[in-house]
Amino acid sequence: MSGGVQLENANPVIFQRSGDRMLTASEEDEDVHDPIDDREIFDLIRSINDPEHPLSLEELNVVEQVRVKVDDTESTVGVEFTPTIPHCSMATLIGLSIKVKLLRSLPDRFKIDVHITPGTHASEEAVNKQLADKERVAAALENSSLLEVVNQCLSNRTI
Repeated sequence: MSGGVQLENANPVIFQRSGDRMLTASEEDEDVHDPIDDREIFDLIRSINDPEHPLSLEELNVVEQVRVKVDDTESTVGVEFTPTIPHCSMATLIGLSIKVKLLRSLPDRFKIDVHITPGTHASEEAVNKQLADKERVAAALENSSLLEVVNQCLSNRTI
């Protein structure tokens, strides 16, 4: 952020990115049923940009593959994310960005649950309530300013 705005977490710990997943021949074959798995979901969300830093959510350890749960047969995806600080004011925006990325990337059959890792945020219950409410999410995405920020988080940054 610029313009003299004070960052909430000015010196975040930066984690190493995991390597790219090697695709198998059957995964690339359109005629073979390939269920969506935890790693595939993690690959979709790991490169989302943090709203405050020129870093990805993976690099800040906000998202981890072990906190992604997928049941392809039940069409459910669950993602827990961990804000870098307990009073992060960007937690709802980060959760919304994760949810939007998954809504845009997955088939409509999936029910997507995005929430804060239990015990890691001061307003965990309020943020989770907002992210679970379809009407609140839809209203947030109708706000052009907020949608622009979400789209910036989802854009491919060139650093």
